[in-house]
Amino acid sequence: MNSIQQLTYKELKAWQAEGKDFQLIDVRELNEHEAYNIGGDLIPMSVLFRQTDRLDTSIPIVVYCKRGIRSQLAIQRLAPRLPEADFYNLQDGILHLFLA
Repeated sequence: MNSIQQLTYKELKAWQAEGKDFQLIDVRELNEHEAYNIGGDLIPMSVLFRQTDRLDTSIPIVVYCKRGIRSQLAIQRLAPRLPEADFYNLQDGILHLFLA
């Protein structure tokens, strides 16, 4: 599935509460991840395309960043390389979670 599916933070929390199996990927840089994050595996966009072997294509992959832009770009670039993957973009990123 190559279309970019959007997932809200509320939906992500519901998946976690249900125990749904998925992989959470943060594509921001290390300093951003250390400052604030919602967990998941840190694979910065700068190395993501050289480390696609770290992605588990057997389960949904939720990609996030600060505003949802880099993560969407990452999915657009990854989808052709991993056509078997089921990608979800965390809509609006995580910035609003820490500004609320």
